[in-house]
Amino acid sequence: MGKKGLLKRMGVIIVGIILFIGIAVMALSIISGVFEKPAYLEPWNKDYAQKFDDPRIQLAAHGLLAANGHNMQPWKIRLDKDDPMVFYLYADSGRLTNEVDPFARQMMITQGTFLEYVSIAADKSGYKTDIELFPKGGYDEKNLDESMNTMPIAKITLTKSVSQSAPLYDYMFLPDTNRAPYQITKFSSEQINELENINTDAFMSIKIFQDKENMDKLGNYAIEAASVEAGVDRVMKESQYIFRANEYQKNRYRYGFSVEGQGTSGVMKHIMQGLVTLFPSMNSGKAASDILIHSTQTSVDNTPAYAMIITKYNTRLSQVKSGMLYSKLMLGAQSQGFAMQPLSQALEEYPEMKKLYNGIHRDYAPDGGTIQMFVRLGKPTKKIPQSMRRDVMDLIVKE
Repeated sequence: MGKKGLLKRMGVIIVGIILFIGIAVMALSIISGVFEKPAYLEPWNKDYAQKFDDPRIQLAAHGLLAANGHNMQPWKIRLDKDDPMVFYLYADSGRLTNEVDPFARQMMITQGTFLEYVSIAADKSGYKTDIELFPKGGYDEKNLDESMNTMPIAKITLTKSVSQSAPLYDYMFLPDTNRAPYQITKFSSEQINELENINTDAFMSIKIFQDKENMDKLGNYAIEAASVEAGVDRVMKESQYIFRANEYQKNRYRYGFSVEGQGTSGVMKHIMQGLVTLFPSMNSGKAASDILIHSTQTSVDNTPAYAMIITKYNTRLSQVKSGMLYSKLMLGAQSQGFAMQPLSQALEEYPEMKKLYNGIHRDYAPDGGTIQMFVRLGKPTKKIPQSMRRDVMDLIVKE
């Protein structure tokens, strides 16, 4: 075969390879649901809340954008029948993640994040909010599931007012968690003071760490805790159960995890979704454990600072208030161009995590306080896609 013939044959092979890759990408994209309209993203549109006439539903539509554990969105709204300016927030006991959150502490924090978003949206919309926590009393801890269904977290009463300045409002429409690498740039003392001073409650504190000793110590806690969690089969299965592999599943469930959680977007998102749909083992068992450990290591290696929210007490009230503070901190950080990612594992309260849980509390809450949130903090190197959100009407309890 002559040189021209060889080149021609190589050209045919290259064209064939390109065609094969193109067909494979298209096939994976179709399996992923590339032509499926992402209804699960509709709540992120700023005009979404305006679809509803009831101001209570409008505010709830803002609340469901808040950060929440495992993206379970465990909120229920009961509209007062007699007063059109009153509604109640309940924790949805059907959305508990019992393996990683056996005492429902994260569930209570999630109620607080919702309430703070409601409060900010109300200011913007021309309402004053009176938020009364546990208006009918606390939970019966021995019958927690039933108590969640009958005892509201909060009674929210609206009063018509003039629209107030709400400088954090626009940041509510940005994704709350960015797992991408952060720039390794130290914070100024002014930036740290501004974030720490977001808290005004004497029974809570925000602490930010960026010195080498604490960075190394906290990074080790994060990596060790991820390794522990990766080795606990029932905990990993709980996360795998709520993983949504493709657009069809995301539109069906509208909560849980998806490939966007690691910042995957565009064509690569559909390739990955197609692959995971065809080969579920890519996101289960050892593969899922390896992904968790590797992603945590990458996060730790690309983090300039860590932050904690610490409460003096660990009551249900303290947990909810820490969630409200978390929303303020997260939105305040975004207003400065920063991003956050919770590193929750070391704070989880199942038996296998006890040693690390006790250790991080001994080191950072030695006076008997509780670390409610532990996050990495910094300037992100890339934007990340928005996560699934439920239709607000799915939160409304039908009487």
